[in-house]
Amino acid sequence: MSEIEQKTDLLRYLQDARDALLWKLEGLSEYDVRRPLTPTGTNFLGLVKHATAVELGYLCDVFGRSHGEPMPGPDDDLYATADETRELIVDRYRRAWTHTDASVRELPLDTVGKVPWWPEGRDEVTFHHALVRVLGDTQRHAGHADILREGLDGAVGWRADNDSLASDDPQWWQAYRDRLQKVAEQAATSR
Repeated sequence: MSEIEQKTDLLRYLQDARDALLWKLEGLSEYDVRRPLTPTGTNFLGLVKHATAVELGYLCDVFGRSHGEPMPGPDDDLYATADETRELIVDRYRRAWTHTDASVRELPLDTVGKVPWWPEGRDEVTFHHALVRVLGDTQRHAGHADILREGLDGAVGWRADNDSLASDDPQWWQAYRDRLQKVAEQAATSR
């Protein structure tokens, strides 16, 4: 596989994760996209804001590529401030894609960059490693958003046009969940 084909493949999977993450915000109120939904404060806009910072940090800043986007402080990238609208956060994320996609197209995968927030002596990274790291991080946070959304209002799936689920019948899911509960109970009593 050529480097161009590798980049195309990695970028397609990254875009799938980006789209899934943003899809999870659709139809939610301003309150629901901001409020903490876990004991550690995980929230939808925070996930998007964090994904923006990760992309720009690893795929631009680390390789000396300017992007002109404001970067949040280390403790400010996991939530949207009261002044930051949903549109601002989402638009910034989409603008980040323009910058990071350009990095993917223009930088060879073996390009070496320095990660300033990593320990000295272990702070060098190839562009390939950084891209895989960003892809993994984005997929992980899209998964977080999927679970948050299911817990919030029951909406599930990968994309609007492909939910990637075994069934759309609520009775099927209840029977499936009941079966899993029974298996868990049996395993707990048999050990």
